[in-house]
Amino acid sequence: MRQNASNPESGEREEKSEAEPLKASGSQTLHRGLDLLDQVIDGPIKLADLSERMGLTRSTTHRLANALVDRGFLTFLPREGYQLGPKLLQLGFLAQAQADVVQIARPHIEALATASEDVVHLGRLDGDQALYLDKIPGRRRVEISSRIGDRHPLTSTGLGKALMLDDPESSWARLLESERANGTHDADPALWLERMRGYVAAGRAFDLEENEDQIRCVAAPIRDASGAIVAAISLSSAAQYMDDDRMAALSDDVRATAHKISADLGWTPGVKPSRRPVRR
Repeated sequence: MRQNASNPESGEREEKSEAEPLKASGSQTLHRGLDLLDQVIDGPIKLADLSERMGLTRSTTHRLANALVDRGFLTFLPREGYQLGPKLLQLGFLAQAQADVVQIARPHIEALATASEDVVHLGRLDGDQALYLDKIPGRRRVEISSRIGDRHPLTSTGLGKALMLDDPESSWARLLESERANGTHDADPALWLERMRGYVAAGRAFDLEENEDQIRCVAAPIRDASGAIVAAISLSSAAQYMDDDRMAALSDDVRATAHKISADLGWTPGVKPSRRPVRR
């Protein structure tokens, strides 16, 4: 653990000009905040000790600590001092979940991409969009305009539809209406809903050139130990390589790969939670 992460000389200068407004840049303030979190790792610490470790005045340390308390990164215990807050616990769980699914899924989606020679994506839900977490290139000369970190509409992508398979139809309809209104999807609502019902029954979803011209894909959900959908994979290629017969054949491969990843996350076949409540 770093004992004096801040520059002691900057702390001495601040002692000499305590009455002056804090003139640190945004970058310097950010680094001080991160350094302060480092000092609290081992448990509660009182303001006087925290100030000494940081090499800052008590007023400056108090101001930084309170800002972190307001955002949930720290909590304050009377007579004990500051300790790590609930926001860090939340972020830790989220980071672990995201890192785990990417790491666990990687060998499986690499094998799927090798066997099919097509592009394979891994993604998760991010609000009302699909966030792409990983991408394995295929061997075909097919250009698919997607990158890790991209966000795409749920209703027009195979991966997005796979992420929604447990959602109630009212949630599907709301999203479709919203995306039609902002021009990101022009699907016929009745046909789209009928297809979604079929996808639920099949345990996989298709993208029939809805998100990108001449690109089709087969997608399937990934579940955790509770049976909840936590991510999805999709196999994409040019329409010339993805006629209806091949998409039907690939459905088994994509589902099998998703099941392997789910099993590595603790899922047991047959375990499926009740449908999620409507997302507003």
